[in-house]
Amino acid sequence: MAWPAGSPPTTLVLVLGITSLWTYVIGTALIILLPGPNSMYVLSTATRRGVRHGYAAACGVFLGDAAIMTLSAAGVASLLKAQPVLFDIVKYAGAAYLCYIGYGLIRGVWRRRHHGDEADSVPAEVDEAVEPGAFRRALTVSLLNPKSILFFVSFFSQFVDPSYAYPVVSFLVLGTIAEVFSFVYMTTLIFAGSYLAAQVRRRRKLARGLTTGVATVFLAFAVRLATASLS
Repeated sequence: MAWPAGSPPTTLVLVLGITSLWTYVIGTALIILLPGPNSMYVLSTATRRGVRHGYAAACGVFLGDAAIMTLSAAGVASLLKAQPVLFDIVKYAGAAYLCYIGYGLIRGVWRRRHHGDEADSVPAEVDEAVEPGAFRRALTVSLLNPKSILFFVSFFSQFVDPSYAYPVVSFLVLGTIAEVFSFVYMTTLIFAGSYLAAQVRRRRKLARGLTTGVATVFLAFAVRLATASLS
């Protein structure tokens, strides 16, 4: 491709309408490392059900994040800001679902404690809590979080050149970078959870304690989401 005389080649980043790429990369990495319902659910699923179920949950998170980024690019966040009632509906639905997951975990521990345990592994402890599928649950947890939509649109917009003619391309590249970081992080959590499961296997009291701790975290996330605001 020939460039006009006196004009230096435009870098790939600028061609794609992205500014401050490395700032975005570093910020995205730090944001993904922050604990949240998505990462906690993937970790807990891998700990109880193994690597395969952990990746099923991770795929639910990936799809949910992709949907949120797409909705953000399409302007759904602006709609939520303009219609606080819609924001509240999604917010309370998300909080209720997190409470449901936490309740399911605690109920599984209670039933094991009072009805005996013939299994030798940790996964059986929360069979009811993760059914009917880690993928679907993780997807629902990811989607029922309006703060994620608002965050993505405010974060992405800082790195998209407003004069670029194809902002969809810019959002696609930024979203791909975020998903790659998420995949690496989720993979680390999955294998960490699998290792943790191997360490606590046969230690039923410790396993029940960990499950109760995870349930408490989900309930805390639910309270945090229920009290979130647009401001």
